[in-house]
Amino acid sequence: MPVHSKQGRKHTKDPVETVIPAPCPLSPSLDETLQEISLRIGTSSDVIIRRFTNESLSSLSLAFIYIDGLVNADTVNQTVIQPLMEHVTLKSDAITADKAYALIKDQMLPIGGVQEGKTVEHMLSLLFEGYTLILFNGLTMALAADTSGYEKRSVNEPTSQGVIRGPKEGFTESLRVGTSMLRRRLKTSDLRIEEYKIGQRTGTGVALVYLQGIASEAVLAEIRRRLDGIITDSILESNYIEEFIQDGGLTPFPTIQNTERPDAVAGGLLEGQVGIIIDGTPFALLAPSTFFNFFQSSEDYYQRYDISSFLRLIRYGAFFVSMLLPALYIAVTTFHQEMLPTTLLISLAAQREGVPLPALAEALLMELTFDVLREAGVRMPRTIGPAISIVGALVLGQAAVSAGLVSAAMVIVVSFTAISNFVIPSLAIANSIRLIRFLLMLIAATLGLFGIMSFLMVLLIHLAGLYSFGVPYLSPVAPMIPRYLKDIFIRVPLWNMPMRPKTSLGKETRRQGPDQKPQSIEDQKKKAQLSGQQKKPQGEDQA
Repeated sequence: MPVHSKQGRKHTKDPVETVIPAPCPLSPSLDETLQEISLRIGTSSDVIIRRFTNESLSSLSLAFIYIDGLVNADTVNQTVIQPLMEHVTLKSDAITADKAYALIKDQMLPIGGVQEGKTVEHMLSLLFEGYTLILFNGLTMALAADTSGYEKRSVNEPTSQGVIRGPKEGFTESLRVGTSMLRRRLKTSDLRIEEYKIGQRTGTGVALVYLQGIASEAVLAEIRRRLDGIITDSILESNYIEEFIQDGGLTPFPTIQNTERPDAVAGGLLEGQVGIIIDGTPFALLAPSTFFNFFQSSEDYYQRYDISSFLRLIRYGAFFVSMLLPALYIAVTTFHQEMLPTTLLISLAAQREGVPLPALAEALLMELTFDVLREAGVRMPRTIGPAISIVGALVLGQAAVSAGLVSAAMVIVVSFTAISNFVIPSLAIANSIRLIRFLLMLIAATLGLFGIMSFLMVLLIHLAGLYSFGVPYLSPVAPMIPRYLKDIFIRVPLWNMPMRPKTSLGKETRRQGPDQKPQSIEDQKKKAQLSGQQKKPQGEDQA
C-alpha cells in the first residue's frame, strides 16, 4: 500500500515562503538518537524506553521505545522484547551491531509488520501509529515492529442513517477497520487503497479507495492533486478534507457525499466513484457526486424497483415542499390572495384576524423556534433529547396559537416543512435546503411569486454551472443523456441497467451481461418455438 509523504515539500505563500525542514537522519550513537527523540516528544509519561545490553559487555546495545496505550502490551512482550532477551546468539560476545540487525530483522521477530527507517521523523511517525521501535548503537538504521493494539469502538449499526433492509453495520473511527469492511464486500484484485498522511501535527491517515478500470483516471489524478496540496496542522474529521478538496466553495450545495455505511461506499465504487476514508471518524467521502446522488439510498437497491421508484419520487417532492412551502404561503397570503378558493381564503383570514405579526414574521418565528428545538434535542442527553424536541414543539406551537402570536395554518405549514426535510436521505443536502428556505421567505415577502420564480431560475442556472471534480453537477440531466436516466428520478429493474452511470467512468462501462431479464417457463417455450420456426425453412431449402 503506497504511503504518500509530504516531508521536504515547499509551499509558497505570499509574501514569504514556508519551507518544511529537511528530515533528521538517525545518529550512529544510540545516546544521541534517544536524546533527539526525547527533545522532540518531551518527557511524556506514556512513552516507554527500555535499554538492552548483552551480558559480555560488548559493543551491542539496543533500545526499545513504544507508547503505552497505542500498543498491545502482550504483543510487545511476547513478540519483541522476550525473543530478543532470550536469544542465545545476541548474548555472544562475537555478535556485532550489523549481525544483530540482520538477525533480528530476518529471524527473531515473530510478527508480520516490520519496517526499516533511517530518519527520526519516519521513526516517530511509526511510533505514534502503535509501532515499537528498535534502535541500535553504531547503526544509522532502525526497525519498527507493528504492535498496535489501541482501544477502538466495535462495529455497530449506523447512527446517522437508519437501516430498514440491508447490512446493519457502519464504519468505525479506525481506518484499518474501514478498509477491511470494504475488502469483505469487494473481493477483487482491482480494489486499490492509497494511503496519505495529512496534518503536520495530527498526521491523520487518509485512505483513497477505488476500483481500477472502473474509476476515471482523470478524476483520480485530480483528487490526488488536491490531497497532495493540503498543508494544515490538523485533520480531525472528514469535513476538513471535504472543504479542502471540494468544488464550488461559494455554493450551499454539497459536491461530495458523506456516508457512514460501508455498503454505500462499495456501491459508489462499483459505479465509478472514489472513496476517501479518514482515520478518527466513521464518515467516509464519495466523489465525484452529482445532485441526484443525494436523493438515492442504498436501500433503493435492496427492495423492489416499483417501491424504490415511488419512494424516490416522494423524496424529490419532499425536497420542493421543504424548500418552497413557507415561501409560497407567505407570497399567496401577502400578494396573491385571489389564487385561493373563497372558502379557504375566508378561513385563513379568520385565523389571521387576531395575529399582530405579518406572515413573514410568523414564518421566521416558527422556523427559528423549530431549529432551536431541533438543536436542543441533538445536544441534550440521548434519553431526554427526543422528549424535549417533541414536547417542546407541541407545547410551544399550541401556546403560540392560543396566545394569538401565530395562526394555526402557519403551524401546519412549518410542521409539514420540517417533516419533509427529514425525508431526504442526505443530511448535507437537507441542511442546504434549510438555508435556501430562509432566503426564499425573504424574497417571497418582498416580490411575491415573481420573486420566487426568478430565484428558482437563478438557482437552476447556478446548479447547471457547478462541477464535482470535472463532472457536471446535474449530469445526466444537463447535459442530457437519455439512456442514463434509468436510475435518476425512478429506478428501473436491475436487469434493465446493464451500463454503469456515465459520470466518472473508466474503461469498464458494463456491469452485467446481456439478456438478464428473468424468463418464465412459458416465455422459454415460446422463444424455443420461435427459433425452431426460423430454422425450419433453412432446413427445407437444403433438402
